[in-house]
Amino acid sequence: MKKRLLSLGLATAMVCSLAACGGNGGSGGGSASADIPTIDQIKVGEDYQDLEAEIKVLTNRTDIVDTVYKGYAEEFMKVYPNIKVEYEGITDYEETLKLRLTTGDWGDLCFIPTSVSKSELSTYFTKLGEFDTLDPIYQYVQEKTFEGEVFGIANGGTARGVIYNKKVWEDAGITELPTTPDEFLDDLKTIQDKTDAIPLYTNFGAGWTMGAWDDYIDLTATGDPDFRNNMPHTKDPFAKRDDLTGPYAVYYTLYESVARGLIEESPSSTDWESSKRRLNEGEIATMVLGSWAVEQCKEQGSTPENVGYMPFPITVDGTMYAGSGGNYGFGINNQATEDNQIAAMVYLKWLLEESTIYTDEGSIPALKDQPLPDALADFADTEIISNNAAPEGEDDLFDEVNDESEVGINKDDFPDCEILEYALKGEKTLDEIMDEWNEKWSTAQESLGVEVNL
Repeated sequence: MKKRLLSLGLATAMVCSLAACGGNGGSGGGSASADIPTIDQIKVGEDYQDLEAEIKVLTNRTDIVDTVYKGYAEEFMKVYPNIKVEYEGITDYEETLKLRLTTGDWGDLCFIPTSVSKSELSTYFTKLGEFDTLDPIYQYVQEKTFEGEVFGIANGGTARGVIYNKKVWEDAGITELPTTPDEFLDDLKTIQDKTDAIPLYTNFGAGWTMGAWDDYIDLTATGDPDFRNNMPHTKDPFAKRDDLTGPYAVYYTLYESVARGLIEESPSSTDWESSKRRLNEGEIATMVLGSWAVEQCKEQGSTPENVGYMPFPITVDGTMYAGSGGNYGFGINNQATEDNQIAAMVYLKWLLEESTIYTDEGSIPALKDQPLPDALADFADTEIISNNAAPEGEDDLFDEVNDESEVGINKDDFPDCEILEYALKGEKTLDEIMDEWNEKWSTAQESLGVEVNL
């Protein structure tokens, strides 16, 4: 599902290759065409009924591409029989898309890889609309906006919390959910002592599951919707806080879980697909993943009623927060033919507003006027917040500092994997790791000439 940076050389190659290839055989394709509507201008079921096109949609959901997603295509084609929709499931999605973008051979609609920075969005993707127009309608559009233009809309959203087996926690005698990292660690120890379940399953072997911890360091750990925007200007953002909040607190939870032996016995041999069933059936007590994973865990076992979702255990000035962000953002290939771009826009609008995708996946709807999913029942006293849009002129500043530092937040799983490895072997303390990250961050700020005033 995640990450890894595009090198400057690769990014340049992508630009040249796209210009030369014109994906899908398109000529005259591109987001600048006045003939391609923005998503807000389309009326589903009324507009473009005579448009004939065949579009391909790429997805990482190989588990449901031939069932649920095929069903969406079939339902859409009842409304638009002249637009044929085909899905392609890709297992190693991020790495595969990084390569396929260089050729333009990636279909018409895809999940935008996390390796594509905001400044590169217009190179590959069609403009979906203006930020000021789409922001009142859809969640998370700021995540794929550059200079006021939106190039991606999220496939619903996810809250940041902890998946857990309710029965395991009850069998351990735990009656109240934890609100701090230390309470959480104590509960994991109780589970270890009183049940046969693995207290915390890291899914280290999958890689991307380790990178998921990065999702918690801003909103969830601080309650500040501008924390991420401010990080490029912040001195030592990974430093320990006295109240055990902020990024350090998230990585402390991971590090101490490993150091205290509260995780699976052999992290390198974990298996993501089977872990969903194992949590469902009580072999695993908790996993730190977004709320998107709740429905998948419920589907893979005999006791879906035991799968719950709790807020991540950090409290800021008496309040718990759940960061909320978009899942993968849909993007349209701006090198496809104009007809295919329009057809993809129509299908995207139908998916976002007419399909059952949010109910099926238990995600927060992209539409702002829709209710939260049942999976967030334990979040009644938790504030669910999302990042503010970046200040004008700083759309890509976080990415620039993050990339230059090679800390790799939400871009590279390796640093988080290192935390586990150092904790497992006792080779470095968390303070030593965070000091190194702060030093890298400061060096990047200095190299880029970023003002540090926080």
